[in-house]
Amino acid sequence: MTAQRALAAVGGAAFLAGVFFAAPPALAQSSSCYALWHERNSIYAEKGFCFKTQRAQAVFGEGCFPPFGRLSRAEAQRVRQLQDEEDARGCPR
Repeated sequence: MTAQRALAAVGGAAFLAGVFFAAPPALAQSSSCYALWHERNSIYAEKGFCFKTQRAQAVFGEGCFPPFGRLSRAEAQRVRQLQDEEDARGCPR
């Protein structure tokens, strides 16, 4: 596991040989921003959303199958929660 993945795995901190290492703030933020982005787009990917950005296509593929990204009320609410958290953390979109 790379150091960055180890940091991402525990929300910006890692334990190596019993010693706690905190991630630099920028790395911790980027790890949490990526996790939020990934969870949000995973919801769309499961619903066949047609991704247009290279980043999303590299992670999820192009998608494009019925219901073409149409979300249930609960899924749409979760997406809004994730977007609000991304905004609160200053994550790029």
